[in-house]
Amino acid sequence: MLTQTAYHVVSHSAPPVSHLGRGFGASTEAASLDQTMHLMGATMSYPRNTEIFGENESADYIYKVVSGSVRTYKILSDGRRQVAGFYLPGDIFGLQFGDEHSFSAETITDAKVLVVRRRAFDALAGRDASIARELFALSSKELRRMQKRVLLLIKSAQERVASFLLEMAERVPASNAIELPMSRQDIADYLGLTIETVSRTLTALETSAAIALPTSRRVVLRNRSALNRMNG
Repeated sequence: MLTQTAYHVVSHSAPPVSHLGRGFGASTEAASLDQTMHLMGATMSYPRNTEIFGENESADYIYKVVSGSVRTYKILSDGRRQVAGFYLPGDIFGLQFGDEHSFSAETITDAKVLVVRRRAFDALAGRDASIARELFALSSKELRRMQKRVLLLIKSAQERVASFLLEMAERVPASNAIELPMSRQDIADYLGLTIETVSRTLTALETSAAIALPTSRRVVLRNRSALNRMNG
């Protein structure tokens, strides 16, 4: 949906691949994947609930969340929405093995997203071994996340919710308090549950003292050991 806008922004803002090493030393070997993306890309602002790209659109760009949050999802044939993933500041999304996006992506909150032309990035990875390794590691991590999620969908509701809370806690290390940017409907669509089941399960976890719910979006993990046992 916003691909054409991204094309104009990135094509005018990104420096040529031949100049990417400047500022980091003699070559691009010194630049990390993150640094390289910032050199090659342009940051765009999106209001909440705005589509970044649609399912089956050309996968011409790679994206990184600078601020805010993003969800990827697919609308099933019966009209239900399946949320595939949540992306927080620092996360990279939009990686595709094919030429088209398998999912749609939209903002959960107001967000700033770094947009990088895929063709230029692939060309750089083809001649820079360190960037290629980081990109492969990132793709492997995303694949493992999707595999874990497939296994998650065969678990009980309590196991799914506990696993989700532990997953989110891993992304905010050194803190037992989680500020969830997504709604309970988002969580339900991610876990393959109804919103009523998610709410009921969170209440049950609070009653058992595994978590505390100061607000509808703030979750405090009071007993990680209990959550880990539920997660299997």
